[in-house]
Amino acid sequence: MKPEVASGWKMEEQEMQLKVKKDKFTESMYFLANEPSLALYRLQEHVRRSLPELVQHKTDMQGVEEQCQGAIYTVEYACSAVKSMSNSGAYFKNIEGLLRRAISIKDQMSSLQSRSFSDVSVCYSSVVTQTVPEPPSFSSS
Repeated sequence: MKPEVASGWKMEEQEMQLKVKKDKFTESMYFLANEPSLALYRLQEHVRRSLPELVQHKTDMQGVEEQCQGAIYTVEYACSAVKSMSNSGAYFKNIEGLLRRAISIKDQMSSLQSRSFSDVSVCYSSVVTQTVPEPPSFSSS
């Protein structure tokens, strides 16, 4: 073989060995990075960092939930009040009819009263103008 070819071969072999070493190093790093105990450590660190924030969010959400429950109760109560008010229309019509009837009866009573006063005054004047006969006497003769 020619020395130039031999040196070219050696270069390729060295490059290949370097690539293999890099691949093995990458594979080792990948294995170490994904080792189960390291993964558990990373999970623990993540939980330790994010847990206080999650607890705060949970507390905030519980407060918001209580406010929402209060608002829902208020809205339901208002809806039931509106429904009962809309159902009370029949009662108001009944009350209106009773009031009209009471007014009519009062008017009738007033007219009868005014008539009876005029009748009483007429009767009274006629009684006053008439002479009242004396009652019969029972004499024992």
